[in-house]
Amino acid sequence: MKEATNYDLLDGGRKLPLVEDFYTIQGEGFHTGKPAYFIRLGGCDVGCRWCDAKYTWNPKLYPPTDISEVVRRATSCQAQAIVITGGEPLLYPLGPLTSALKGHGLKIFLETSGSHPFSGYFDWVCLSPKRQQPPLPEAFWRAHELKVIVEREADLQWAERNAEQVGRECKLFLQPEWSVSEEIMPLLVEYVKAHPAWNISIQTHKYMHIP
Repeated sequence: MKEATNYDLLDGGRKLPLVEDFYTIQGEGFHTGKPAYFIRLGGCDVGCRWCDAKYTWNPKLYPPTDISEVVRRATSCQAQAIVITGGEPLLYPLGPLTSALKGHGLKIFLETSGSHPFSGYFDWVCLSPKRQQPPLPEAFWRAHELKVIVEREADLQWAERNAEQVGRECKLFLQPEWSVSEEIMPLLVEYVKAHPAWNISIQTHKYMHIP
């Protein structure tokens, strides 16, 4: 992942490996249903086998893009919120991008595995921890939302271990892995009924057929 952390290539974060950016509706987690401008960065070293964005993993496929272009597009639409996602966006210095967006009065949401040090300013952090590369300690106290992907029953124990480390005000979500969602949903329903600190997150954007 050398390319993902080469500050000379990225000009200190003034350029970033952009996969895509678009205005849509947030499809999952606490902000489900809210309009938001998504900025998706390339590069990920976590490597979830069930990832539905594997095309983002290799940063070499996405030459660094000047953030001024991204900010211009984001501010040209009616979006009031920005979602920075990936890949794993914390591979990169996000200070310049988030500062530029905040300068336009936009709310900034981050989606991350928490496996790399934080940079930049965020109004909301959605932490989605992964077993193969667990979050750094700082990710837990920064998280406003904990979203754990559930593929099998054993993932519920993993979810609880992570929930023990976040703040008391952090919102807790269990989200079925899409390919097994129908099979795993009855388990999640019963689990959340028995453990009401948790909520269920569904990938509603896939039902709406939007990105």
